[in-house]
Amino acid sequence: MPIPGNMLSAATESMDPTFTGWRVRLNCTLLSGTGGRNGPKCLSVKSTAAGEVQAETVTMYSVTAGQTYQVFADSSSANEVERIGLEWLTSLGSPVGSILWSLPTATASSSWHRVGVAGVAPAGASRVRIVLSSTAAGAGVSHYWENVYLGLPIRTTGNLLSFATETPEIDTSAWTAGANTTVSRQVPMMSWSVDWYLAGAHVLALTATGAGTTSATTLENPAVTPGIEYLAYAYLAPPTTGSNCWIELRFFNGAGTQLSATRGSLAPAGTGFHRQRVSAPAPAGAATCRLAVGMDSASAAQVLRVEQAVVQVAPAVQAGSVLLYADASFEQGVAGWTKTAGVATIARSTPWGDAALDGSYSLTVTSSTATASTIRSARFPLPSGTGGLGFRLQYSETVAAGGWTLTRGVRWYDAADADLGLTALAAAAAPGPGWWTLFADLTAPAAATQAAVELTLTATSTSSVINLDKVALWQSLPLTTVAASADTGSVRLTLRELTVGDLIKVWRVTEDGARTLVRGPSGLFDGTGVVTSDLMVIDDYEAPLATPVYYRVEMTSPGGSLAIRNSSWATIPHPDINVAWLKDPSAPQRNLLVMVKQAPNWSRPVEQGVYRVAGRRNAVVLSDVRGGLEGELVIWTRSNEERRNLHWLLDPGRVLLWQAAPGMGVDDLYVSVGAISENRVGGPATESWREWSLPLSEVDMPTTFGVGGSAGRTWQDILTEFASWEAVRDTYATWEHVLLDQRRE
Repeated sequence: MPIPGNMLSAATESMDPTFTGWRVRLNCTLLSGTGGRNGPKCLSVKSTAAGEVQAETVTMYSVTAGQTYQVFADSSSANEVERIGLEWLTSLGSPVGSILWSLPTATASSSWHRVGVAGVAPAGASRVRIVLSSTAAGAGVSHYWENVYLGLPIRTTGNLLSFATETPEIDTSAWTAGANTTVSRQVPMMSWSVDWYLAGAHVLALTATGAGTTSATTLENPAVTPGIEYLAYAYLAPPTTGSNCWIELRFFNGAGTQLSATRGSLAPAGTGFHRQRVSAPAPAGAATCRLAVGMDSASAAQVLRVEQAVVQVAPAVQAGSVLLYADASFEQGVAGWTKTAGVATIARSTPWGDAALDGSYSLTVTSSTATASTIRSARFPLPSGTGGLGFRLQYSETVAAGGWTLTRGVRWYDAADADLGLTALAAAAAPGPGWWTLFADLTAPAAATQAAVELTLTATSTSSVINLDKVALWQSLPLTTVAASADTGSVRLTLRELTVGDLIKVWRVTEDGARTLVRGPSGLFDGTGVVTSDLMVIDDYEAPLATPVYYRVEMTSPGGSLAIRNSSWATIPHPDINVAWLKDPSAPQRNLLVMVKQAPNWSRPVEQGVYRVAGRRNAVVLSDVRGGLEGELVIWTRSNEERRNLHWLLDPGRVLLWQAAPGMGVDDLYVSVGAISENRVGGPATESWREWSLPLSEVDMPTTFGVGGSAGRTWQDILTEFASWEAVRDTYATWEHVLLDQRRE
């Protein structure tokens, strides 16, 4: 799959079917290599003689001076290090300054590894070319390239930190070194997944100048909201498995005084990169935050490497869960969990990645005797007004040693912190082997406003060990709900408690049993899309008006098992038969309700050949299949706003969906609109009504495109990426372009 946002063509990116987008620049010949990872082919750059070898893109790509651009590629060579560069050019192809080079990789490697760099296009630059470079020891030495990207910086969606802080592809100026530390950049040989674009070239290197603590802190201090939980993470590569490396989330008030600091220490399984997480709610009075990384008890010259620094609003391990992330995932310790009875001990699992479902750690419970122990989480507030309602408890477990029986429940509290008692299921044996997810449906007392998860774990043998992860407690809601809206002419389908990783197919079903696939952000939900969240909200703007429909959802697990859900019925109200919808399936924000003056008088053209045979009365007619409906729809717009919105709907020239009220003799039609006419309806010049003639041609339902959206982007991303609203206006033509992240060329 092409890299999203790549300015390069698919062939220039992947070298498939060949390398036509590249040419010789210096001391080499180009060949089509095999063994690529983004397709079967790669680019082989073979040296003509000893010395530097360079290849470059044939095309000069358009850039905007002052904008940051990123380039990266995957490279392979058993004998040579390499670098990649951006050559800034004028519109005529003349160089503007020197080439922006990445640092050379630290070592050569025949494994595919990432090289890259980013920088700001200088004044006078309007074009750019990619340059690939290596230094050969002699003639006939091959260097391999593949999976090349050029475009705007790829950053983590929702990150409060800018691209310059998230990764040191530009430089290290977004970080400040603490005592006993120097900060620099390195390019270690890192083999990341072919479709992992957020890390892997330059990394931040913290070098201890002497024995003691080495650390660095972000200079950015993004705004936070008190009471909101934030999650920070970064990849850390320790110098040894015994190194005490950490990441710390710090909160500050408006005067810059530090209010709190929460640390997540890495328990490394090796000296490679490990993603370490830490989370905490912003305390009262907090206005900003910063991220710090470091290493305690370092020896002189030891190096801690850091990559992909992120601070974002903490996700729930299950939609609606009341538990904080730290208490649900155990990434920085046991959080608010305590042992209230028994001999068992609780601790975060170790080392990194040894036992986990969410993140890299879990809660390890160890019992030295075959007895019962009780553990309890901290208390968490319940959603307002949910006392007396049903809740669902969920957690995952794996038995690491011995055996266990489990009692799962919730202890409830009222607003005065009074204990309202425990609601629990009967004890049951912990299933195994492997990870199992367990549930309990429980009802809160009417006065309950707080809850704590309480588990009684009884070891069935000495030295028993069990790991727990992904603990969640949320109000029980229907797994599938539908809600119809007359204002938007749509049905909202909400799916809860989905399994991440399943393939999903969604059908709309009418009373006659006819099924139609529903459109999603990447096209139709046809069973090829992957579930990425346990909660999914689907807005179906193509559902028929005033017609009962329900939805059939089919989910296929990676193992091939099929789960089916059917929703209840829903009907979109359409009280006024004189109006109809004109909808853009890919851009529902443009959909418009219009008044119909006259429905089309339809024709159905056909391609025919008529042949008159001498001596024969009847002609021989050869006919193709008769075409779809064609006719002219006449509508009114009743205000200047409607008139502007109709132009907005029609401007892109895309396939539209016309929906009239049932009983008007017109089925829902996907149509292409020809040359339109807009006429005044008479009266004074200030009259706002207009009469429109829209020539319609029936077309098939479009299947290849999805519903355009923000793909997870929020206003926080806009605030992080742009220094001012003037910069936003300079980058985007309209608010719709802001929503879709469609920047000016």
